[in-house]
Amino acid sequence: MSRRSGTCLRCCFVVFAVVSALCVSGPALYWKFKKGLRLRGPSPSCSPCICDCPPPLSLLKIAPGLANLSVTDCGGDDPDLKEEMGKQFVDLLTEEIKLQETVSEEHAHHMNITFGEARRVASQYQREAEKCIAATETCEQARERAEALLIKERKVTSLWERRARQMGWEGE
Repeated sequence: MSRRSGTCLRCCFVVFAVVSALCVSGPALYWKFKKGLRLRGPSPSCSPCICDCPPPLSLLKIAPGLANLSVTDCGGDDPDLKEEMGKQFVDLLTEEIKLQETVSEEHAHHMNITFGEARRVASQYQREAEKCIAATETCEQARERAEALLIKERKVTSLWERRARQMGWEGE
């Protein structure tokens, strides 16, 4: 029973893989085949066109950042995309410049906020450093006074010890 179910499962996977591959690549092949039939050549009723038109300017040469020509028929049925593509080239460039200005203004605003925050934090660190310096100076002055008092106390102790020895004290 397990061998038969394993074979059945394997066949189901193969059928699923084939159907998936056809679903993924089928529409692309269909449209390619349909275009191929349509673009085979001029019909016998049409005479070949003769014109002295200059070749059209490539969008990639004019504005390389605006064109993504990897899929030429992408979004052909989308009305919003048709409207967007129907705009004049100057309008598209103007819109691109406005978008870049908006992005640069947002970037400048963010940088100003960051710079202000950095100045505020630096000022706070400066105040803390000044407090530390003042506390260190106070501690240093107290240490110097304590050292001077210790030296004075040692002198007094030495004086009393000398007097005590003169009076007969032998010490420890």
